[in-house]
Amino acid sequence: MMTATDEGLRAAVHRLAPKLVLDRTRTGRPRRRGVGRPQPARASLGGDLDVDASLDAVVAARAEGRPPGLDELTARDWARSDLALCLLVDRSGSMNGPRLAAAAVTAAACALRAPAEHAVLAFARDPVVLKPLASTQPAARTVDQVLRLQGHGVTGLGTALRAAARELEGSRAHRRVVVLLSDCRPTDDEDPLPAARAIPELVILAPAEDDAEARAFAARAGAKVGTVEHILATPHVLEDVLTG
Repeated sequence: MMTATDEGLRAAVHRLAPKLVLDRTRTGRPRRRGVGRPQPARASLGGDLDVDASLDAVVAARAEGRPPGLDELTARDWARSDLALCLLVDRSGSMNGPRLAAAAVTAAACALRAPAEHAVLAFARDPVVLKPLASTQPAARTVDQVLRLQGHGVTGLGTALRAAARELEGSRAHRRVVVLLSDCRPTDDEDPLPAARAIPELVILAPAEDDAEARAFAARAGAKVGTVEHILATPHVLEDVLTG
């Protein structure tokens, strides 16, 4: 329906589909989110001076006729995010309607799971960045971009995995995860295993009816794997794999 011939129908789908995906994905979302929060720290470590929290130290130092030391003062600094995600969507010839919808739901789940730092890339022969890691692009726009994808071309898995790893290099998060949505059936001439093994944490989500090669690839690469039996189960599968 995203590519319907009727212009009115196509426009309506583009308006409604992202909202519908986001609304359904929010159900049962995790309580913890990957957003950094300001936390107290010694002023010697940087950050913004917390005048109220430092007042006692300033008064005590003044009574002693000396300036307060930085170690006595309190600042507030932004803690690093808990999690950064890079979703890698296979849009090669094996991409069909249900898998495309699952990709859109996964993109929404990544936006809700790590709103501060998440990226979305799609790939066939070459990767395309739909949402850069540092972008503040609305989740609805990212979902719409995923829904517009059409499956075609060869599967350049190794090139895509390296691109996802590069995207996460700029993250300050404690944990950086590449989420690969694919049947892991490369059709180019490159062995993707070295690129997969170079990623500190790789999670693979594969269609339940076609997960044999994904499971075998995950075992060789040292990756985690989850299978998606239903489109709307994707956020729960992602959460289970990330926390398991």
